[in-house]
Amino acid sequence: MRIARDGTWFHQGSPIGRKELVQLFASVLRKDEEGFVLVSPAEKLSIAVDDAPFLAVLLDHDGEGAGQTLTLTTNVGNRVILGPDHGLRVSDGIPYIHVRRGLEAKISRAVHYQLADLAVLRDGVLGVWSGGVFFPLGTA
Repeated sequence: MRIARDGTWFHQGSPIGRKELVQLFASVLRKDEEGFVLVSPAEKLSIAVDDAPFLAVLLDHDGEGAGQTLTLTTNVGNRVILGPDHGLRVSDGIPYIHVRRGLEAKISRAVHYQLADLAVLRDGVLGVWSGGVFFPLGTA
């Protein structure tokens, strides 16, 4: 099995078309010392991940400035509130959000643009506030 850079899940080279099946696999996905694995009561199966296992495809925001709360939804239905427990990191200009236990979601281009619209300048750094934490997106 493999998860492509765009968030598409593949089995034996063919995309998995049933969203419910992808959500089921995503619910048992883990990252351990061996890499990404699907763990069920019966077996443990390695899975190749081209970039991040999830893709953040929706952004909701409530409030403004330092009191703002940003909630991101992934392609498999996980809702994550950006804050102290779910941080944002930027690598080579691409932002990622921590989803759970070392698993991340790459921020989609559309959501990245939304983050840029909400960004503020703080000490020469462009970023967003959420959950009382300032998350840098880049330098101004």
